[in-house]
Amino acid sequence: MIRHCVMLDVPSAAIKDLEVALRDLETLTRTLPGISGFVAGPNRDFEGKTPGYSYGFTLDAKDAAALQSYADDPAHQAIGRRLVALCSKGVDGILVYDLEAAI
Repeated sequence: MIRHCVMLDVPSAAIKDLEVALRDLETLTRTLPGISGFVAGPNRDFEGKTPGYSYGFTLDAKDAAALQSYADDPAHQAIGRRLVALCSKGVDGILVYDLEAAI
């Protein structure tokens, strides 16, 4: 299993549009084989380590092939372009990391 984690630097003025895009992404993930567990919300940053990222989401992919299918999906790519447009620094306002379950 791979947990796909995405943090977004979105200004407060764009949060309503962000929430719409994230709902669309959640709806899409329900239709993609091998993708599950979508969770999104504001970054509470309790440890004060990521103040530049106001929102984020995670999803789980069964394996690398499922994650690649998600990445290649045209609807995902369209939503991704919307997310980039909403971020303060465009593509540089998005942090992505993928954790592969080792235990």
